[in-house]
Amino acid sequence: MRLAVVLCNLGGPDSLEAVEPFLRNLFSDPAILPLPWPLRQWVARLIAWRRAPVARAIYAKLGGASPILAETEAQARALEAALSRKDVSARVVVAMSAAPPFSEDAAKAVVEWQPDRVVLLPLYPQFSTTTTASALMAWRAAVKKLGLQCPTAWVCCYPWDEGFIGAEVALVQSALAARIASVDYRVLFSAHGLPDYVVRRGDPYAWQAARSAEAIVQALGEQQLDWRLCFQSRVGPLKWLEPSTEAEIRKAGAEGKGLIVVPVAFVSEHSETLVELDLEYGKLAREAGSPHYIRVPTVGVTTSFIEGLAGLTLKAAAADGSVSCGNGRICPASLRACGYVGRS
Repeated sequence: MRLAVVLCNLGGPDSLEAVEPFLRNLFSDPAILPLPWPLRQWVARLIAWRRAPVARAIYAKLGGASPILAETEAQARALEAALSRKDVSARVVVAMSAAPPFSEDAAKAVVEWQPDRVVLLPLYPQFSTTTTASALMAWRAAVKKLGLQCPTAWVCCYPWDEGFIGAEVALVQSALAARIASVDYRVLFSAHGLPDYVVRRGDPYAWQAARSAEAIVQALGEQQLDWRLCFQSRVGPLKWLEPSTEAEIRKAGAEGKGLIVVPVAFVSEHSETLVELDLEYGKLAREAGSPHYIRVPTVGVTTSFIEGLAGLTLKAAAADGSVSCGNGRICPASLRACGYVGRS
């Protein structure tokens, strides 16, 4: 079997000149900005224009570009190698939502590969309508445009997949080993935030992020571990998921706690980890009185994570619909926007 795997991620600008187009693409997504098309385009352009100077300053701290494409390409090559070791002939391509290469670029590469089967694999462990569902819609549109006829399955989510959790546990254990003996620590599992109205519509992201944090804590086996789940990257005046990472950092600092911050929903380094967590929140922690700040790396190309992705890919390749980290649907019925659709 010739297998094509499409790794889906958000993407990022490859230059300072690309920042505003990246933001325009991001906010043009109806999953991000649920407005009628003409109004959405106008609002997206306005938001991009207003936010571009701040965003350019952020990416300037990263050398003028986001590292996320290089990180995702490295994960693609590692996954290809892992599948090859399992005697699977696979081509792994990258599809980004808000910056090149887009889904249409990935679909063209898949057409050239001429696979027997396609697996769509989002690099979002926790399902959200704003990420995984949006990537799926973009892929379907690209496939329809190119007329790609090939059996396709997709990985819905993997919030407690053994490979993902194992990679996180190993990284957190390294951070715990770096603690200062005289300091009490709090572990913050920081996930990207969502506007509250998205969650009220039944989006399962926050519920799944909590399950990921719980799975990591359980696997660590530290009975007295002081930990919290919190949410970062709030934008605009809307009510967002709480508690915020900033508020939890201030609270820990006021209590004299050291901090170990785990990016529980990010699997590759980018502006939200390298600038927001490392620089901005690191500074906030010091100013708030925290005696020690440790940021845990993302899982990247760690062996456990890549092997977990390989297992999920093969599971999906053998299915007819979506697959998740569980036997069928894993979300409570109240979460109406759950992405699991079962076998087609």
